[in-house]
Amino acid sequence: MKFISWNVNGLRAVLKKDFLDTFNTLDADWFCLQETKMQAGQVELDLPGYYQYFNYAERKGYSGTAIFTKHEPMAVTYGIGQEEHDKEGRVITLEYPNFYMMTVYTPNSGSELKRLDYRQSWDAAFLDYTKQLAAKKPLIYCGDLNVAHEEIDLKNFKTNHHNAGFTDEERQDFTKQLNAGFVDTFRHFYPDQAGIYSWWSYRFSARKNNAGWRIDYFVTSDAMNPQLVDAKIHNEIMGSDHCPVELTTTDLLEAN
Repeated sequence: MKFISWNVNGLRAVLKKDFLDTFNTLDADWFCLQETKMQAGQVELDLPGYYQYFNYAERKGYSGTAIFTKHEPMAVTYGIGQEEHDKEGRVITLEYPNFYMMTVYTPNSGSELKRLDYRQSWDAAFLDYTKQLAAKKPLIYCGDLNVAHEEIDLKNFKTNHHNAGFTDEERQDFTKQLNAGFVDTFRHFYPDQAGIYSWWSYRFSARKNNAGWRIDYFVTSDAMNPQLVDAKIHNEIMGSDHCPVELTTTDLLEAN
């Protein structure tokens, strides 16, 4: 089964840049988006064979997530159940008989780390939410987590230390997440692979020079390790400042 995650930096914008061709070519069972930057009714997508789920931010043109899937879920949950964290459309969770599937757009700590305190509050609440789900059945979550976990995960780690996405606090919070029984699937398969990134600044010809960050992930309950097949980062796909990332698994919908 194929899972795709992509921060599109505006769904309406990327629709003008061959999004549908990319969507059809990748042919995923689950196609998850972050930073859709839209409100209900602003886009109608014709995606035959897919169920569509959107979570919109209260603030217009900001944040937002979506999941398109060939497999109808048993239940759909929007947010993480905490009002202070559920105003920005950052999480959608689908429940299936054998697992949960989630898309998430983690808050950015912002320039001069103005939102770092909020970000850490989010990280703690999100960790609690994922642990609650994983206690019931295995969890797959994906998205722009706005953190490069280790030095190998960004080109210029020395000059970016203490910048948003590479602070000690954010990195430690992600370590706590993994230590709670979760796996960074790309590193599961490619522990030493350097120079592979999923986001590049629009400034300084960063993408041309591959001066990027790996901040888009598929994270799974470690109980799912035997069902993981491969992970990919599609840095050849354009249209956003991020590129799609992929996870493939065995058939997770087979009856136990």
